[in-house]
Amino acid sequence: MSELEGSANRAGTQRFRDRAVRDRHLPAEHFRTAPGDLCVSSLGLGTYIGPPDASTDLAVEQAVSVCLTSGRVNVLDTAINYRHQRAERSIGRALGQLVKRGEVARDEVFLASKNGYFAPDSESKLSPELWVEEELVRTGVLDPSDIVDGCHAMSPSYLADQFERTRRNLGVESVDLLYLHNAPDAQLAIVGAEEFEQRLSSAFGFYEGERSKGRLGAYGLATWDCLRTRPDDPRHFDLERAVRIARRVGGADHGLRFVQFPFNLAMPEATTARTQRVGSEKLTLFAAAEKLHVGCFTSVPLFQGQLARGGPKRNGFTPAQTALQFARSAPGSLGALVGQKTSEHLSENLQVAAHRPWAPDAFDALIA
Repeated sequence: MSELEGSANRAGTQRFRDRAVRDRHLPAEHFRTAPGDLCVSSLGLGTYIGPPDASTDLAVEQAVSVCLTSGRVNVLDTAINYRHQRAERSIGRALGQLVKRGEVARDEVFLASKNGYFAPDSESKLSPELWVEEELVRTGVLDPSDIVDGCHAMSPSYLADQFERTRRNLGVESVDLLYLHNAPDAQLAIVGAEEFEQRLSSAFGFYEGERSKGRLGAYGLATWDCLRTRPDDPRHFDLERAVRIARRVGGADHGLRFVQFPFNLAMPEATTARTQRVGSEKLTLFAAAEKLHVGCFTSVPLFQGQLARGGPKRNGFTPAQTALQFARSAPGSLGALVGQKTSEHLSENLQVAAHRPWAPDAFDALIA
């Protein structure tokens, strides 16, 4: 796979938005301004679900093509461990072909991945356990003392190896956003706060080095429970602590500019619970991120399909569309990331982009 040069930038992402508004007649409000002055769609393509097989590869490639060529999505979200590296490769093949055919430009697409969890290669002849031993431990990439819960690590040598594989899988020179994948959730309660913050500092140092080389635009934290739980919960983590470490490592122009967390009608804590502290203030997660100048992408808007099957309907939307409209309309959200591969789901979900996000009063009414 040839390497695509460049990265998402202001001019390219604005070009994508302007073309979508002009030619596809989409509302300008469908797009948001992200850190780095980038225009990102309020719906993003997630690529987590599916077995590591050829038919799913093809379905993901087709979903990427539909999302980008429709003008409705320019945010692609993946992780090296998704489908054992095949999700990244599927995106890479689809994006490479679209750029080659001139249907989209690399600078128009915001490309995010994650590292931290073990990601044995499903296309290797080795078993997952032997792959980790042969590729990571015996080569010195991964020290066994850095492994937490048998599946997670965040040492710079490990992250460097994973990032090289991500760039190769995606076929790109630069990745726009790299999340540290569920690090507080996986490690904080096990290694303790002091050791975790030292590990986080080292990881951020690696990311800052990649930024200085022009191979990484920004980094972030992809999380599950840790930012939404009560402060007295042992899983809890304050976003301000991470930003403080990033400032110490990278200065005022540090690259910790994004966070990802679950948000949907069944998991609304980011907008309803004051779980975060910034200075002396107790804030909701969305409010804390705004105060810290960190952009928010949200995951599982359909609550792993449950809201699509039995959720509420509003304003002529189907249950799935209502759930997506709710997630993308949250004040402070850049966009909702939704996994979708079948033509039926793509057609249904992407119709939401033709509508303006709900005003705050309509959003609040559904929360109530």
